[in-house]
Amino acid sequence: MPFFRPQRRRSPDAPRLGATPTAISRRALDSALASARSAYPNEFGGVLRADPPGTISELLLVPGGTAGRRHANFHLYMLPADLTVVGTVHSHPSGALHPSGMDLRLFRNWGRRHLIVGAPYDPGCWRAYDGNGAETHLDVVGAGGPPPGPLRTYRHRGPRPPEAPPPTPLDDEV
Repeated sequence: MPFFRPQRRRSPDAPRLGATPTAISRRALDSALASARSAYPNEFGGVLRADPPGTISELLLVPGGTAGRRHANFHLYMLPADLTVVGTVHSHPSGALHPSGMDLRLFRNWGRRHLIVGAPYDPGCWRAYDGNGAETHLDVVGAGGPPPGPLRTYRHRGPRPPEAPPPTPLDDEV
């Protein structure tokens, strides 16, 4: 007696789980830019998740990460097994949007799409790369966007100088 196995029909153009993303949601991109802006002057690092397949829709922050002015370490072994994780995002506070040698090593070993965001973290200050480090294109989908008007940028001014005591009136001025 043969087994009855129902066939699930898929649309030929439907994205598959694990497919290489071709778009990013406005919300995920804004989250990455805001996280990098808040970490300035240090670097920021996170993980990208695509749900539905084909569109990066979420930014995941990995616990236990460290960051400094020239590095962002995140422990990928801390992530649960998740087939919807498709790549990484990190910032370059210098504003340089090209990958370093360590970035290329990460790209080759982990994920399909990677974002680098740079200062001043405007909506146009990011680039997408594939697993080989070649620049690629991601469509930005969804509503939203930056509020109208100029974006506020953080400028590190260092420690505040001590406040000078108020001037004391001279005897002949009183």
